Amino acid sequence: MSLAALATGLAGPVVASAQAASSQAASPSIDRSVLPIPLPGFQGSIGATYRDSRAETPPPSAPAAPAGAPNILLVLLDDAGYAQTSAFGAAITTPTLDALAANGLRYTRFHVTPMCSPTRASLLTGRNHHAIGMGTITNWASSYPGYTGVLPKSSAFVSEILRANGYATAAIGKWHLTPVSEMTPSGPYDRWPSGQGFDYFYGFIQAETDQWAPQINEGVKPGRLDPPKGRAGDYTLNEAMADHTIAWLRSQKSVNPDKPFFIYYAPGGTHAPLQAPKAWIDKFKGRFDMGWDKYREQVFARQKALGVVPADATLTPRPPELPAWDSLSPDERKVQARMMEVYAGFMAQTDHEIGRVIDAIRQTGQLDNTLIVFIAGDNGASQEGGPEGAINSMAQINGVTDTTAERLRALPTLGGASTTPMYGAGWAWAGNTPFQWSKRIGSHLGATRDPLVISWPSRVKDPGATRWQYEHVIDIAPTLLEAAGVPQPRRVNGVDQAPFDGASLLATIDSGAASSRRTTQYYEMLGNRAIYHDGWLAAQRTGLAPWVYSSVDTLKPQAWELYDLDHDYSQAHDVAAANPARLKALQDLFDAEAKRNQVLPIDPRVLGRGQPDTREAVHRTYYGQTRLYSGMWPPVENRSFSITARIVAPARDGDGPVVSMGGESGGFSLYVKDGKPAFTYNFFQKQITTVQSPTRLGAGPAKIAVRLVYDGGGPGQGATAILSVDDKVVGQARVPRTSRGKVSFEDTFDIGEDSGSPVVDYGVAPTYPGVLDKVEVDLDPAS
Repeated sequence: MSLAALATGLAGPVVASAQAASSQAASPSIDRSVLPIPLPGFQGSIGATYRDSRAETPPPSAPAAPAGAPNILLVLLDDAGYAQTSAFGAAITTPTLDALAANGLRYTRFHVTPMCSPTRASLLTGRNHHAIGMGTITNWASSYPGYTGVLPKSSAFVSEILRANGYATAAIGKWHLTPVSEMTPSGPYDRWPSGQGFDYFYGFIQAETDQWAPQINEGVKPGRLDPPKGRAGDYTLNEAMADHTIAWLRSQKSVNPDKPFFIYYAPGGTHAPLQAPKAWIDKFKGRFDMGWDKYREQVFARQKALGVVPADATLTPRPPELPAWDSLSPDERKVQARMMEVYAGFMAQTDHEIGRVIDAIRQTGQLDNTLIVFIAGDNGASQEGGPEGAINSMAQINGVTDTTAERLRALPTLGGASTTPMYGAGWAWAGNTPFQWSKRIGSHLGATRDPLVISWPSRVKDPGATRWQYEHVIDIAPTLLEAAGVPQPRRVNGVDQAPFDGASLLATIDSGAASSRRTTQYYEMLGNRAIYHDGWLAAQRTGLAPWVYSSVDTLKPQAWELYDLDHDYSQAHDVAAANPARLKALQDLFDAEAKRNQVLPIDPRVLGRGQPDTREAVHRTYYGQTRLYSGMWPPVENRSFSITARIVAPARDGDGPVVSMGGESGGFSLYVKDGKPAFTYNFFQKQITTVQSPTRLGAGPAKIAVRLVYDGGGPGQGATAILSVDDKVVGQARVPRTSRGKVSFEDTFDIGEDSGSPVVDYGVAPTYPGVLDKVEVDLDPAS
């Protein structure tokens, strides 16, 4: 969608009075403080027959939304920094966000938490993330109250509140708010979107997914991406999400045109793996050849020209952990520049698809009374790819690096279906201009300050203006309710509600002179912590780089720092030495906020945060198709194990996967091809080992098994794969290396299929056509 077309759409026809929404008090005949709102009692009369009875017109129904309540589109990007859209200074063209900003408001002191699940929990509940058990991502949950990853029913989602007050609701894209133990095909589903107030869900439950072969759900039903005819080479989940949103929106406005909608649109862009159609990536060819050092300076100049950074702000220096661009070899510069082009293509495509959704709202005549809240990042840009980045992000996490020659060979297909790349940390640093650090490092603004743009055409009086009030993601849910004319409920589904930690920022939409209602806010993630109060920020970093996955607490915390943010926008000048009393007061305030919000105990570890179950099952039995994410996989890493499958082979066309773990970027599969049982171990596309039976299976019952005999001697060592059929060894092969950790965060452990991206090319549909009686996994003690 073009900038001009979107700008025209934002000036579209008025369909309702938006001003009425904010002033609309709860109707005196409806108590909206207790949800669900009961249906009204029968108001007609009942006689012996219909002739002496009087029916109501219309019949009793669920209460409608307050008069004039706006539609709401809440957009949240993933792993994007303050400087990764053209609306905030980037060289990445984002015309949708540009148009929204030109016709709405830019917020330049808006903050999120340092990682994704916590931000999403705070966004949708209005509470501090530790206070509701989401102190870190769901995958790293533990039994401590602030870190359980289980959101309490005493903090109802804004979606549930709005739906009970007459809204139609839809969640599109990334969720990442369900406990890992509940991310299963059998539920329970009360912490899936459908159990948290959303009528419709299309997206993915985990932290990330492959854009080309995503693990998706529609409602709670697993699905596959189905490209339109002829589009398999350029159709990704990004486009599919917009298609499903538009279809839902048109249906909703066809059936219930007067019912306002709430759409939570949270695409995977721009979280790893960085993937997009080649045409989008190629739009940026050569645009980043100057490297991250000069690019950051150029972005900073554009930010000042746009007015999203004060004229007196200081550009913070590159940290010593990151290499200077000029220190790279010419070949490495070529690789790194292309990695950034992939990122830019992914961002630009994401912005375009959001524009299609907004255009659909305009086409239904609803745009003028639609409140659009666009948050361009759930945390700062991610440096998790490390200084070099990776063409296979899971390989990098497992400590497997690429040679420069391998990187150069991958460039023509980088971002395509055969790669799962992550750019170098230097580009993320540039994406967080002008701030220090990145995602995970909650002590510094590179992790927590992100763009916010608000558009409400019939409400905003000074379109194109900038807002400088201090705001936080916990303020969004109260804002949406106030805009809808809906109070925070006292009770939802019989559960008394905790008060909001956030406060509405609706007054700032009306006036740039409105006072900020947020004077204090704490931050903490993986031991990195900070406290803001009345313009000052005290901060302490652990010293652990954001690309390190460590389970050993050997860190010596860095010294506390102090910043006067009212006069030092970019957190560039540490004044702790000159203000010891103020620093001490802020440290004490952090301690009080930490205790009040369940932040303790402070834990800087990335791995090993949970309490392992010493009763780990050594034998597991699976029946039928099963899609399990990495937290629910049998822990086969760094040990010997056996997989035994009892099947009934069909008389013909019996090829397909029996058991698979992971996907094309890494994993293993026990399967049948050309009628012969086989096992393949894909070590991150570096070494692919296959052993196959020399003879075909006959029709009828069979037992096929593989035993992986691990060498021992530490993590990631080699193994021997032994394949057997009906208890007879039919082949074996040497696996030079095995993964020391999970092979994928996107793909699943599957029985009877290989969902998502395939571990191997099965030559047929990735499902087993015969009968699967059961699959047994036996684990030896870990080495």
